[in-house]
Amino acid sequence: MKKGSIKNTRINAEVRKEIQSILMNGLKDPRVSPMTTVTDARVTADLRYCTVYVSVYGGPEAEEQTLEGLRKASGYIRSELARTVNLRITPELRFAADRSMAYGAHIDSVLDELKKTENWEQDGEAEQDGEADEQDTSE
Repeated sequence: MKKGSIKNTRINAEVRKEIQSILMNGLKDPRVSPMTTVTDARVTADLRYCTVYVSVYGGPEAEEQTLEGLRKASGYIRSELARTVNLRITPELRFAADRSMAYGAHIDSVLDELKKTENWEQDGEAEQDGEADEQDTSE
């Protein structure tokens, strides 16, 4: 199976959906934050491994605790996945933090700061232009 094939894409989507369902309904580990979202799942072409990207609302401490809880519960999640998804081989799960939302928020804040600075500079230039026009008319 090729990496970017339609079959691989469908398997990734189905695994992501089922793992999200398992996290929402069946996992009772107190370390796993209830504000955890599975953002992506990437199954290798040979179906041996799956990297599951999760986003956790909260600070870095909540993220680390959630990842630790998910790593400890990976056997349970894998067995539940085997019952719900009909694959020849149930992949071994690896969990990783998806920091793209935090990165996007950081870029937004940088752009907002840049926009504020740019507007301030433009306002200052407009005031200087207005003063220059007043001097020209008074002469």
